[in-house]
Amino acid sequence: MVNGCGSWASLDLAHAPAGGPVAFCGDLSPDTVLEAYRAGLYPFPAQDAFACQMNEALFEADVASGAIAILGDGKRNPYEVAWWSPDPRPVASPGDVHIGHGLTRRLRNRLGWTTTVDRAFPQVLDECRRGRSPQWLTEELMQSLTLLNAGRSAHSVEVWEGDTLIGGAYGMQTGTVFSLDSMFHRRSDASKVALADLADRAGAVGVHLLDAQWDSPQIRDIGFAPVSRDRYLATLRSAGDAPSPPEDPRPARRLVPARGLPGGG
Repeated sequence: MVNGCGSWASLDLAHAPAGGPVAFCGDLSPDTVLEAYRAGLYPFPAQDAFACQMNEALFEADVASGAIAILGDGKRNPYEVAWWSPDPRPVASPGDVHIGHGLTRRLRNRLGWTTTVDRAFPQVLDECRRGRSPQWLTEELMQSLTLLNAGRSAHSVEVWEGDTLIGGAYGMQTGTVFSLDSMFHRRSDASKVALADLADRAGAVGVHLLDAQWDSPQIRDIGFAPVSRDRYLATLRSAGDAPSPPEDPRPARRLVPARGLPGGG
C-alpha cells in the first residue's frame, strides 16, 4: 500500500482536539483514505484554495503547539485536507437502529420502496454532494471512494421508488465496523430507510458497530449513542473480518418491526 500521509498509527489521538481536525495531510489516494478509516479518522477536504488558506489561518496555533499534526511527503499542501476523529463518537449496534412510528405505519400501509447495496454508488455520491456547503465531497475524494467501492471497502445503500433513486447513504467498511459518511433523501424519511437497511444487511454478515462520525439529535433519534474516542478506537483495533453486505433488491417493508415489538405499533 502507498499511504502518502505516512503511518496514521503515529498520531497521538489521546491528546488531539475533540471537536476539530486532528491532522492535515493533502493526500487522498485510496490507500491513504482506507488506512485513515482503519485508524479512526475520516477526511474533510477543502473545497477550494480559499478554504485551504482558512485551514492554515484558523488552526495555526494548534499546529504550532503540536495539537494538530502535519503529515505528508511535502508534495501536496497539507491544508488541502483536514482529517477528523471526533470525541465523542456516535455509534450503534445494528440491532439498536430503529425507525419511528410514523415511518413504520407508512411502510406497512402504502410505501412500496425497495433497497439495494452498491447498485448506484456514483449516483449516491452525486446526490450526497448536491447542494452541500461546504463542498467537502470533492472530485478527488469521489474518485478515491469509487476505487474503494470497486475494491469492496466503500459501500452505498440505495432506496428506490420503482426505478427512481429516492434516498441513500454511503460509507466505509473496515471489517466488523462500518463508518457512515453521508446520506440523502428525495422523499421524506428515505435516508432513514437507507440507514435501517444498512444496519439490517451489515448486521447479518457480522458487522457489530455502526459509526455515524458526528453526534446530532437526529442520529440519536434512530438509535445512536455517543462513546468516547478511546473506546471507539479500541473497538476498531479489535475489529475482525466481515464480508460485504449483500446487494440484492429487498422490500423496505421488511424493516418494519413486528407488532408488539418496540417501534412496531
